[in-house]
Amino acid sequence: MTVHFIGAGPGAPDLLTLRGRDLIASCPVCLYAGSLVPAEILAHCPQGAHIVNTAPLSLDEIINEIATAHAQGKDVARLHSGDLSVWSAMGEQVRRLGALSIPFTVTPGVPSFAAAAAALETELTLPGLAQSVVLTRTSGRASAMPEGETLAAFARTGAVLAIHLSIHVLDKVIAELTPHYGAGCPAAIVWRASWPDERIVRATLGTLDASIGAELERTAIILVGKTLGSADFAESRLYAADYDRRYRPVGLAPRLPEAS
Repeated sequence: MTVHFIGAGPGAPDLLTLRGRDLIASCPVCLYAGSLVPAEILAHCPQGAHIVNTAPLSLDEIINEIATAHAQGKDVARLHSGDLSVWSAMGEQVRRLGALSIPFTVTPGVPSFAAAAAALETELTLPGLAQSVVLTRTSGRASAMPEGETLAAFARTGAVLAIHLSIHVLDKVIAELTPHYGAGCPAAIVWRASWPDERIVRATLGTLDASIGAELERTAIILVGKTLGSADFAESRLYAADYDRRYRPVGLAPRLPEAS
């Protein structure tokens, strides 16, 4: 018996990896975060599967469901939204499973910040503007931010910020970032990226209306950085004709197929 932690993607049911789909289809038990994982993904569960929405459950109750499946020798598909590497609460579950000697695997998913960037049709790292993206959040009831991990500290680097779980304090985000990026820095809010009701707000830090935060839920991502929608950037050397790389040595013409 194995518990398969699966990143179910940002919302659109077809933004699910093939591995994740196949694992779901093979597991007679499925635990999913019902508040964020679309119900359409559950269509991949086998007929007669035991499906549990974990949104109203405590950690103890979730582990009890897994332990019951373990005792019955049934594999479990454990679905979380986005990717499991950030803010998924997988770590605390894995720790419990280790104590119970229950094996598990981890299958990555499409993260919400990537879906937000796709919605904006932008590359977040552009030559000469930014080569780093910081995934961060502000303190909340579930988890406080460690000392030193402040928006101001990250802003001083000039990196693009993808700020999660912070739309409810949008006014504070704007106030803390503006001294470092400037009022003219591009900013955007993507709410429910890839869902049918996705909403996009494009602005600058100076024109971003803090009141918009009251209209949107925590599933919104705030993006701030010079690369958002910018057309004024240098081209990388990657595809330059005189750039010597392993697959395209300088001075060697491409080999054409021989005529039949």
